[in-house]
This record gives sequence, structure tokens and C-alpha cells, in this order.
Amino acid sequence: MYPITKIHKTILTTAAAITIATGTALAQDAQKGQMVFNMCLPCHSIGPGAQTKVGPELNGLDGRHSGGVPGFDYSDANKNSGIVWDEANFKKYIQNPQGVIPGTKMIFPGVKNEQQVNDFGPIFLNLLRTAA
Repeated sequence: MYPITKIHKTILTTAAAITIATGTALAQDAQKGQMVFNMCLPCHSIGPGAQTKVGPELNGLDGRHSGGVPGFDYSDANKNSGIVWDEANFKKYIQNPQGVIPGTKMIFPGVKNEQQVNDFGPIFLNLLRTAA
């Protein structure tokens, strides 16, 4: 076994500080992402017991074809868009729904702040992958 020297202690202390700072930053990003996601909740629901509101429920969105929730009255533009939802498509759409799918019924003006889109995307898609 090698003795722990002052340099080892410095490296371990620095590594611990970076780990703590990174964990804090990820938690803050998750909180920011949740705040952005809250903008969706008046029209959409997710999770156990989710139901259609003004917009369709969002369970299982990741990997689903646009316009694919049974029983929701989508626009023809949405049903025929050819989009399969993933993080990249979602990020484009959430910034400008009408620009990505002209003729969509979704009236949300979009998330215009790039940092909010980045905070929101992974958090949102993680929810969509795990919600049911």
C-alpha cells in the first residue's frame, strides 16, 4: 500500500469538490427544467392516471409518432407531419410549435430562451420515458 501524501490529499479534496459542485449544478438544472415543464401542465398531463386536457397526455411521447394519442383530435398537419418524437425533434418543436408543424392546434408560442430549452429537454424526456 502506498502512503497518502499531501499531493494525494489535494487531488482527493479537489475531486470531491468537483463532484459536489457538479451534483449541485445538476440539481439546479433539474429544478430549472421542472420550472419550464410547469408551463406545459395547464394543457398536458403526465404520469399515472394522466388524461387528455386541452392537449394530449404525454406519457410515452419519446419514440411516438406525432399525432399518435388515441382519441385526441389532432390537426391533419400534426397527424401527417411524419415526426417521431425524440430529444432533437422535441427541442425544435418546443421553441416554435407552429413553425415546426404549420397548422398545429397547439397555441403555445414556444420557449424562446435557449438555456431554458436545454434545461427542459433532458428532464422532460426522462419524464416521458418513465411516466406511465
